[in-house]
Amino acid sequence: MEEQSLIRIPPFQYVHILDCNTNITRVTEGPLTYVLKDHERIGLGGKIMKMIQIPPRNYCIIRNPVIKDEHRRVSFDDNGMARVKHGDREVRTSETHPEPFPLYPWEEIEQDIQKIPVIQPNCAYKLRATRDFIDSTGERRSAGDEWLHYGPGTYVPKIECDIVEQVKSLTIKPNAALKIRAKRSTVDKYGNTREAGEEWLIRETGDYLPGVNEDVVEEVKAIVLTEKKGLQLRAIRNFTDVYGVKRLAGEEWLVTQKETDTHIPDVNEVVVGTVNSIVLNNRQYCYILDPVENGKNQFGKKVLRKGECTFFLKPFESLEKGIQDVYVLADDEALLLKARENFKDSEGDDHLAGERWMIYGPRDYIPPIEVEVLERRKAIPLDKNEGIYVRDNRTGEVKAVSGESYMLKPHEALWDMELSPEVEDLVARQITGETFQIAKKEGDKQVYVSTGKPYKRDKTRVVAFRVPSNSAVQVYDFKKKTSRVVFGPDRIMLQPDEQFTVLNLSGGVPKKEGLIKNIALMLGPDFMTDIVIVETSDHASLAMTLSYNWFFDVDKNNAEECNKIFMVRDFVGDACKTIASRVRGAVSSYTFEDFHQRSADIIKSSVFGRKGDAVKSEIRFSANNLVVTNVDIQSVEPTDDKTKASLKKSVNQAIEITTESSKARAQHEAAKAEQHSKGRLDLQKVQDEIEAEMEQTKLIELKVKNSEVQLIGKSTGEALAEAKARKIQNESNVEMTTLIEEAKKIENETELSLLKEKQAADVAHQNALDELEINKAKELAAIETQKFQEIVDAIGKETIVAMAKAGPELQAKLLKGLGLKGFMLMNSKNPINLFSTANGFVQNP
Repeated sequence: MEEQSLIRIPPFQYVHILDCNTNITRVTEGPLTYVLKDHERIGLGGKIMKMIQIPPRNYCIIRNPVIKDEHRRVSFDDNGMARVKHGDREVRTSETHPEPFPLYPWEEIEQDIQKIPVIQPNCAYKLRATRDFIDSTGERRSAGDEWLHYGPGTYVPKIECDIVEQVKSLTIKPNAALKIRAKRSTVDKYGNTREAGEEWLIRETGDYLPGVNEDVVEEVKAIVLTEKKGLQLRAIRNFTDVYGVKRLAGEEWLVTQKETDTHIPDVNEVVVGTVNSIVLNNRQYCYILDPVENGKNQFGKKVLRKGECTFFLKPFESLEKGIQDVYVLADDEALLLKARENFKDSEGDDHLAGERWMIYGPRDYIPPIEVEVLERRKAIPLDKNEGIYVRDNRTGEVKAVSGESYMLKPHEALWDMELSPEVEDLVARQITGETFQIAKKEGDKQVYVSTGKPYKRDKTRVVAFRVPSNSAVQVYDFKKKTSRVVFGPDRIMLQPDEQFTVLNLSGGVPKKEGLIKNIALMLGPDFMTDIVIVETSDHASLAMTLSYNWFFDVDKNNAEECNKIFMVRDFVGDACKTIASRVRGAVSSYTFEDFHQRSADIIKSSVFGRKGDAVKSEIRFSANNLVVTNVDIQSVEPTDDKTKASLKKSVNQAIEITTESSKARAQHEAAKAEQHSKGRLDLQKVQDEIEAEMEQTKLIELKVKNSEVQLIGKSTGEALAEAKARKIQNESNVEMTTLIEEAKKIENETELSLLKEKQAADVAHQNALDELEINKAKELAAIETQKFQEIVDAIGKETIVAMAKAGPELQAKLLKGLGLKGFMLMNSKNPINLFSTANGFVQNP
């Protein structure tokens, strides 16, 4: 029982004792041995607890802390119970409680011992007040207020405020800035009042710690500007930029390297884009539309800028037709110009609006803004066989110019000569030598496509057509209403009002209309072929292929006669129809048998007619002077199947008879040739056998002679070979002996020379070693001498003398101090000359 009521409390420990009479708990601290009374019990589970000891730079939070007076002593009520702040908290640190302390009743540890937070440099704690209080700086804080506690340093937590977060500084690098937005109305670091939601930039390089009412939106990087790169900006609202220029909302401007090397876009600016510089060399120029003057765009205005120069296009400025090259005119070039407004040129000439004129080379030309360049013209060199069509825009007159180099005048323009599709095809066919067809049109030019290279006719060029030899071409002038005929070989160059006469001739066999189109009319002589269907009096229908020789009989010196040959457009078809009608009329009066026997006479007489008993030699067409001189029957075939079958059968029988006859004749000739050949073969065999025997005899004779020659040659060769072998062996022995002696001599001489060279090398080596030893000894002696000399010079004569005297003088002073006389001290380092010692002991008379 006594053991249970006896409590031993070690040092820095405590126990809660409950008085059951008063129901009050008190704290008893050790070191102490305490005897519990009958009405006392140990509280808190009957355990002895350690006092709380807060290490340096640590803290803890106590809930329901006890109340202390001004002397930091616990306050008790009348009943002896410690007063506490119920529901409150207290932060205790090693500074406020350096000694261990117990927990009184109702006190609890809300937060265990922790290290006091350390705020790093350029960092801060964001604090929020939980109640109204006055902080350590004397500033009054209301519940809900937020502020920053800056480092470096430590922060001891307070009951009146909570740590919201740790705020770290942001590093602003060169050519960068921070965009800040105000959470609520505040004052920034520059002292400017900021409204909630307002944004601004922090441009200073270094660390920046955002304020409690500031949010970091983003990091804004600078845009690097170069000589060839600018920045176009637009203002969101009215403000003054970093260059001190007032900007209005919606205004756009350009920032280049002249203002700054780098630009950080402000919060009131929007980057429209980058603008590249425009570089003009000394051979370029450009027109700037809506140029900027005095900071304002002059809309509708245009400015000329010449190179060499480099510039940026300001906002809303643009280039008309981009960068243009200076017009460089050769001596055969010119520019057609038009005045946009009244102005006076550099030469002092006045020009009215709409006026056209030309300037000629050689020269450089840059058009002023009042001038429009309509066309660049070049003198067109023309041979006598070339030409162009030129139209006068004032009078409308068109002319053809050829045989000279021609430059169009300001009021002139090239004119397109239009031709009919048939003429276009015929002209293209003559130029390329192929047949072309019109495939499509490109602009005002017709494209002719063939298996070869496409051909495009330049309509402004004079149409030239080569008239072949022995042909004629008719050209009609619509202005003069006259026509002319050109005979080949010649070349026609069409005037503006002239057109070719196109001939549409019948072609094919039998003849069909419109198959042949041509410009040139061949004069002949030539021939044409046609198939004529005739019917005999006995109603036998025959198809005759007839060929006619023809030519034009024309007087080239008579213009009327020349035009007459073109009066009939299809002379081939008309002539063939006329001749065919005559032939059909003549054949219809004869039977098939009569016609078959006299077909040539009947046809010629029907075509040419008769003059008495004789057939005429030609037929002349007076309308166009066409003359047909001959008719040839190429074939006659019946058109009726029965007649054709009978004729075919008779022809086959005749052919079969002729074939059998030829076969019998051929067989007889073959048998005759076979017998003749056989006799010649037998005779040839006999002659060949005789010649073979003769050749065999010659062969045997040649074999005998060959054997004789072989035997003689073999014996002679063996004797000569043996003699030469013995001679060679003896000569070899002599030569070998000579060489052996020479080798021994060379060997002995070589050994002797090697011995001499070895001895000479040994002597030279020994001499070199001796020289090296001598030089080494000399150099060492010189070094020692120099060393001793330098040591003596360094120490000095006085120092050496003092060092020499120091030993003896010290010994003399020592002996003098001892009072000794007549003693001599010496050592091996200081020898004494005793030869003259006696002189000191003997007094001179």
